[in-house]
Amino acid sequence: MTGPLVPFREIVLKVHSRCDLACDHCYVYEHADQSWRTRPKTISDDVIFRTAQRLAEHAKAHALPSVSVILHGGEPLLAGPARLRRVCEALTSAFDGVAELDLRIHTNGLQLSPRYLDLFDEFGVRVGISLDGDKAANDRHRRYSDGRSSHPLVLRAVELLRQERYRHLYLGLLCTIDVENDPHAVLDALTALEPPLIDFLLPHATWDDPPPRPDGAPTAYADWLLAVFDRWQEQGRPVPVRMFSSVLSTLSGGPSLTESLGLAPTDLVVVETDGQLEQVDSLKSAYEGAAATGFDVFTHSFDEVAAHPGVRARQLGLAGVSETCRRCPVVRSCGGGLYTHRYRSAGPADAFDNPSVYCADLAALVRGVEARTAASLVAPEVTGREELPGSQRDLTRMLLARLNADLEGRGGEPWARAWELAVAIETSDEGVRGLDGVLAHPYTRTWLLRALESLHTGAGDVTAARRLPAYLAVAAVRAGLDLPVDVGHADGRLVLPGLGELRLEGAGERGTARVRAVEDGFLVRWDGAGGAPAERRVTRPRTAAPGWRPVRRFAMPGGVPGPVFELALDDLDPYRDCFTAPAAAALGDRAAADLVFRLGEAWVLIEAKAPARAAEMVRSLTTLTPLSHLAASEPAVGRHGYGALGISADAGAQDLAFALLRGFRRAELRALADVADLYAADGSWEHRIPWQEEPVPFSRLLADTYERVALGAFDPRCLEGVSQALDTLEGAAELTVSGKRLLDLMRKEV
Repeated sequence: MTGPLVPFREIVLKVHSRCDLACDHCYVYEHADQSWRTRPKTISDDVIFRTAQRLAEHAKAHALPSVSVILHGGEPLLAGPARLRRVCEALTSAFDGVAELDLRIHTNGLQLSPRYLDLFDEFGVRVGISLDGDKAANDRHRRYSDGRSSHPLVLRAVELLRQERYRHLYLGLLCTIDVENDPHAVLDALTALEPPLIDFLLPHATWDDPPPRPDGAPTAYADWLLAVFDRWQEQGRPVPVRMFSSVLSTLSGGPSLTESLGLAPTDLVVVETDGQLEQVDSLKSAYEGAAATGFDVFTHSFDEVAAHPGVRARQLGLAGVSETCRRCPVVRSCGGGLYTHRYRSAGPADAFDNPSVYCADLAALVRGVEARTAASLVAPEVTGREELPGSQRDLTRMLLARLNADLEGRGGEPWARAWELAVAIETSDEGVRGLDGVLAHPYTRTWLLRALESLHTGAGDVTAARRLPAYLAVAAVRAGLDLPVDVGHADGRLVLPGLGELRLEGAGERGTARVRAVEDGFLVRWDGAGGAPAERRVTRPRTAAPGWRPVRRFAMPGGVPGPVFELALDDLDPYRDCFTAPAAAALGDRAAADLVFRLGEAWVLIEAKAPARAAEMVRSLTTLTPLSHLAASEPAVGRHGYGALGISADAGAQDLAFALLRGFRRAELRALADVADLYAADGSWEHRIPWQEEPVPFSRLLADTYERVALGAFDPRCLEGVSQALDTLEGAAELTVSGKRLLDLMRKEV
């Protein structure tokens, strides 16, 4: 099996191999593997010491920041306080200075007492308790061997944990599902105990020994869980439920939150009371010896166990599920189910190469949760694309705040003054609007990302961060705020992003100019020739004047309702080089006028053939930048600058229209992907694309289809194959809830 070794971050340490209950659904005592009979009842000092040593070595070798150790059994509290203290002391000592140790214990709670909890408080051991719901539900399986109820003692244990002095140790409740129990009564009983987490567990079963299904209902467990989900929703989700949180996470493109669902590789190993190293405990449900590796803590490292074929099989993610599961669109959420639940002795050469015995339940659960929550999971920008400019501006604002935090004083006094000025600008409504305008400037994001990159690479250069005053000066000028801003200049040029460039006569190679807003413009003062003071007043910033070159702005012609559609032709900004093609040199007046004329003709074509696309562009497109070495009809989309497109300065109107449509659509999808997870696990599958022979990853299929849907209004030939592509997208496992909503909108556009 290929792929990198996945280190163990979670270890189940069996401290006692017997139990004081006789639960009839227990995988340790009631299922196929009966190896517990031959193991020592209690873990020895040698096993404790060697396990702690091996585990610390493993954590150090893989530079793990933390490792979870779950004390388990049987019933771990039967080991007694003294033995559990030895375990905690050995592990804490071994991990000192190596990694953070997260100690937990899973217990039935019957033996829990203040004596144990004081010990756990000393070592930070958090306690999870098994409880199947109300008394009727719990007594169905969790009884003593003579049939007595365990419910009162379990409740007593939970009440102990809920006391103020122990509540920080309360890890949560584990509930094994029985569909004969009332789902609402079970949830109500569990939430009444105010656990930090509820973990619902499907009873362990295989194709050889399938789970009970009343009346043969194929989705009995999904129906039960969805009834719980509905009740949980009605109650306002008072307690996190791991299974539901995991499904909601994967539907939105996030990770799985539990081993039993999702495609994340397992990173768990079991240490038995005799020091034997085994795979996940649930495998004992499959057959005798299914969990065995043949390794032990005395003669083998955890790396050797991690390389065991059985362990690697549970670390393969998508490659480790059956072909049936790989083709299923819900596999990202269900992950093919728990590895144990796939076992079938009469199956293929690999007896685990099957869908889960709960396959129908898992599919129904995922689809049921999606149907109930889709509206709340969809990013608002997907359904209301008018939200995009605002969300992009918010992202840029977050980057600015991050740059300030990451500088950690390295910007010195100049940065501190600039940051104070930024705060001052935001204290007035006019200033906020001015700063918002600067943050919406497409190339501000490029500057911020490069500043962060330079800060975190090499010697941590803060040079790029010194550009902040230039943006603040523009914000103050636009807001008309009488705030002087000292802005750095170079080579006799003062560049004010989004406004223009001022030549500073007699200025040295580098220096500082003071910019201040005045009526109808701004005033600049600097040290001129021989250090003599010099100043220049620009009264009409949009109009060219000797020494002052503004960023050209022009209004597009046409009949789109609403405000005049104005664009900037920015060939001055030093951060406009964020495109795949190089930025062209600044245009002369005649060349710029000619380009503006052809752009106007292109816009008339767009309005006539694709009015809906034109309306979208009016909302978000702000800036065009001429590029060199770019095909006439090929646009360039900046890696960072939403609202800006790179275009060929030599293209005709028809090519420019096509380039604007195509480029805006690409930029829009990229911006959506910035704020919404439209898909996940890109590259895990390959898809046939109707307009080319080679299969492509999901991202390419989505991007091409999204673009063609828009271009179809301009050229119907672009819609050839789009219907098939949309069907392929719809059946893909990568698609998230937001991605599905976007797909619905694309179908409506077609």
